[in-house]
Amino acid sequence: MAAFKVEIVVVGAGVIGLAIARSLALRGREVLVLERERGIGYGGSSRNSEVIHAGLYYPTGSLKARLCVAGREALYRYCAERSIPHQRCGKLVVATEANEDEAVQALYKKAQANGVDDVELIGAERLKVLEPHLRGTSALISPSTGIVDSHALMLSYQADAEAAGATLSFLTPVTGAGVVGEAIELRTGGTEAAEIEAELVINAAGLDAWDFSSRLEGLEAGTIPPKYLAKGSYFTLTGKAPFRHLIYPVPEPGGLGVHLTFDLGGQARFGPDVEWIDRIDYDVEPKRCEGFYAAIRKYWPELPDNSLQPAYSGIRGKTRGRGEAAGDFVIQGPDQTGLKAYIALYGIESPGLTASLAIADLVTRMLLGSPVE
Repeated sequence: MAAFKVEIVVVGAGVIGLAIARSLALRGREVLVLERERGIGYGGSSRNSEVIHAGLYYPTGSLKARLCVAGREALYRYCAERSIPHQRCGKLVVATEANEDEAVQALYKKAQANGVDDVELIGAERLKVLEPHLRGTSALISPSTGIVDSHALMLSYQADAEAAGATLSFLTPVTGAGVVGEAIELRTGGTEAAEIEAELVINAAGLDAWDFSSRLEGLEAGTIPPKYLAKGSYFTLTGKAPFRHLIYPVPEPGGLGVHLTFDLGGQARFGPDVEWIDRIDYDVEPKRCEGFYAAIRKYWPELPDNSLQPAYSGIRGKTRGRGEAAGDFVIQGPDQTGLKAYIALYGIESPGLTASLAIADLVTRMLLGSPVE
């Protein structure tokens, strides 16, 4: 079977793969997106809180911090221009005990260092005015945190990419890949198996990014970072939550704590928690809600009994494990992969959705030397 030639192949049609395909197609590049599922966003992109993060938490100077802040502003502009449902609802990070006040103050300083200049520290009195049902000794207000319809966003990225000439191929798993000269040859399965010779392959496969790289013949194994899996379960609230802001506790190791978010229809949900796992399993264990009640009642003591229902779970692919400092995004250009034809992205967990346009811009500049607006 003769291989047909394509300039750029993007592996994965989640929010990151779609944003990258859009960015490159808008620059006139020939782009083919390969996705093993039957549509867009079947992986981690459909299993998150749909929060537009401000950039409070991440180490100053890290990719997460820089790309979250840049991506947040780009995302708000994009959603406004495309009429994508979103809401700049703001968020409160709450200290529930006096010994957590210092952590909230440290978060305030980190947010400012990261360029999030609209945050504000408040005390218990003002907190009670803003959210009468909330219990806390102090809080950080983040006005630029919001929520977005993630599926509408991905559909818009897809439409932009296809309008600019990109092609998306669903139910097309990559069964093998190898370096051939300065190109990469891909073998695909599905109803019509094919061989594709690509001048460049961009691995945006999410949780499968590590597996794809490990099967790429000619890639040095030492370039692939470690992989850890952190599962987070979500529970929905029966009834309406009495809050106007998203509510977050002080961050915990591996995540941001069991927080309250809501969708654009007003449905409140809590999560995710953090469960380190060895295999991918999206089932939500109903008994986990016991820990949720205890965590939530630290900041919302009035949470009614029997008001939480299992909703869904998500799994974050991380480059650092339990007990280690939080890992950064890993975005490897040809200099890092050692292959002229290969770019790989690992550990694109939260705030990946918020940073999607900025990540696409970075990858575009890696390839073409100039950003796409």
